[in-house]
Amino acid sequence: MQVFDAADIRNVALVGHSGSGKTQLASALLFDTGATPRLGKVDEGTTVTDYDEESIARKHTLSSSLAWFEYHKHKVNLIDTPGMGNFLSDARAALRVVEAAVVVVDGVAGVQVATEQIWETAQQLNLPRLVVVNRLDRERASFARTIESLHTTLSRSAVAVQWPLGSEDDFHGVVDLVTMQAWTFATDGSGTATEIPVPADVAAEVEAARTALIEAVAEADEALMERFFDQGTLTQEELLRGLALGIRNSHLFPVYCMSALKNIGGTLVAGAIADLVPSPVDRPFPGVGPDGAPITREADLKAPLVVWVFKTIADQFAGRISLFRVISGTLKSDSTVQNLTRQAPERVGHLVVLEGKTQMQVPEVHAGDLAAVAKLKDTHSGDVLGDPKSGFTIQPLSFPEPVLSYAIVPKTRGDEDKISTSIHRLQDEDPSIGYTRDEQTHDLLLSGQGQMHIEVTVAKLRRRFGVEVELKPPHIPYRETIALPTEAHGRHKKQTGGHGQFGDCKVRVEPLPPGSGVVFEDDIFGGSIPRQFVPAVEKGVREACGRGYLAGYPMVDLKVTVFDGSYHDVDSNEMSFKMAGRLAIRDAMTRAKPTLLEPVMTVEVYAPSDFAGDLMGDLNGRRGQIAGMDTRGSNTVIRAHVPMAEMLTYEQTLTATTGGRGGYHMEFHHYAEVPAHLHGKIVAAAQAEGKQVHHEDD
Repeated sequence: MQVFDAADIRNVALVGHSGSGKTQLASALLFDTGATPRLGKVDEGTTVTDYDEESIARKHTLSSSLAWFEYHKHKVNLIDTPGMGNFLSDARAALRVVEAAVVVVDGVAGVQVATEQIWETAQQLNLPRLVVVNRLDRERASFARTIESLHTTLSRSAVAVQWPLGSEDDFHGVVDLVTMQAWTFATDGSGTATEIPVPADVAAEVEAARTALIEAVAEADEALMERFFDQGTLTQEELLRGLALGIRNSHLFPVYCMSALKNIGGTLVAGAIADLVPSPVDRPFPGVGPDGAPITREADLKAPLVVWVFKTIADQFAGRISLFRVISGTLKSDSTVQNLTRQAPERVGHLVVLEGKTQMQVPEVHAGDLAAVAKLKDTHSGDVLGDPKSGFTIQPLSFPEPVLSYAIVPKTRGDEDKISTSIHRLQDEDPSIGYTRDEQTHDLLLSGQGQMHIEVTVAKLRRRFGVEVELKPPHIPYRETIALPTEAHGRHKKQTGGHGQFGDCKVRVEPLPPGSGVVFEDDIFGGSIPRQFVPAVEKGVREACGRGYLAGYPMVDLKVTVFDGSYHDVDSNEMSFKMAGRLAIRDAMTRAKPTLLEPVMTVEVYAPSDFAGDLMGDLNGRRGQIAGMDTRGSNTVIRAHVPMAEMLTYEQTLTATTGGRGGYHMEFHHYAEVPAHLHGKIVAAAQAEGKQVHHEDD
């Protein structure tokens, strides 16, 4: 296939709320431009960019995918991104490698939560944006109402460049407000367009919309503003030039009409992307110089090679597939380059361009283009490859910390070894997955951005790697401690014929400050216990503390001092004194007022300020203590200390309260005493789970 130069390349990401029709739009664009022979449909599982089994089954994009088409002598690289809140980190990563975003908005629902969130990311990157109002064929769809939603929620600079012909089920074409041409589209989904005069019944609306467009273009440029004031309008040439300049500078966001499912308007949107989106030549790529200062790199074929891996796909057959952008220079197949992130050479095999899961080999990839390569040995998402003399690197991708964890249990013993390997392969694809073993509870914890994220990860384990696991809420790592000092006596005596068993010790037990653990001290005088048996007493003490007393949780923050005892010349041995140490701790617990401790988390919640009151009330209801509040733009950030046990279901509550607009992060802060009224429930739950709670000699 043809290898394109940077000036002829357009890189765009399709972003927006889940269900707005991004994947269906990608399918229409690929079909209308001849890249695919048929119009794939999400409901039938036949789209190019949703090829993963889990995405097809759920009818939602769960991971970014790459496709491309050629139109108006330009190559357009499309990245179809997820719109569900749990997977938005993938969409944000995609925005780092493109020159523009196509923001897809549902013509019925208007601007939704993820639309706002991804728009804010694009705003931070100063990224040009085209807006496509999709699903205008649906019941209750309204282009005018959606424009108002865009103005109210996102930007007054979102301006219509098209006007719909017909509404809801009668939507059948569009008027181009720039050229004042009207087009109707075939009803068979072929995308065939027929030019017609602007219908008289929409002439007034079209004229008003065109006037608004001219005013918006004039306002975006001082020179055009002067011309507008002098002439009262703009020429066609000035309008086209001003629109392109406004898009490139992120001062204007043109809005288009479409029904991707009925394939109405697809060729016009494809033409807008090819003609109006900046090329890599127009937007030098941002990075970091050798001194850490921000610099940019031109998409220059003659410059030193710089390649950025922005995503990894864990393929069960091909292994690791690395999606990359060539920032500068030319990357050739069957070459060796340096991984500048890990300071290691990397052998590059066959280079391919991706049409969903379909691969097409290319001999080389030029600056500004997107492509992929399989089986790089030591390269991961975010790594930079290229010439060590380039003097250019890229800020690493940032992924959110996991907010929810579940314990995972293999269904079969043989899967235990495969879990770790399989999850690490999925972490290559999605770095926002967490996987750890809790040292306190020994649970295998799978963490993610929410329940859906974790469920999808488990489904991928099953579908791709044949690993079956069950999800269970994670165990709370409770602890036990004491409130009062006391002295205790432990005596182990057993006669079984021949040599018996005898160990006898007395201990002082006293509470210590939080974080002290278990401290053992030897205060034996006069040989009441021979020195060689004191370590055995300590071992018994620590074993007893590790097994707990109230609910089987480890004891912490206490000091145990052995100060007296007795022994038998024949019957005493290490085992006897270890048992005596255990019995002494059991005896001490009957008077030391043992109590339970629970982990308390530092929680940071952020959400629109309108929800602050409800969220603080909910945190108080979870036994939380509010530690402070800040305002960040239109959001309020609430900091609180909340018991971990109360946060296991917080994600669902936060989503329901804020309509998905809120988020949170938490980390361990300290242990605190469990309220008395909860002791019985925790002890009963521990016993039901089979924890060994011993109150007698065992």
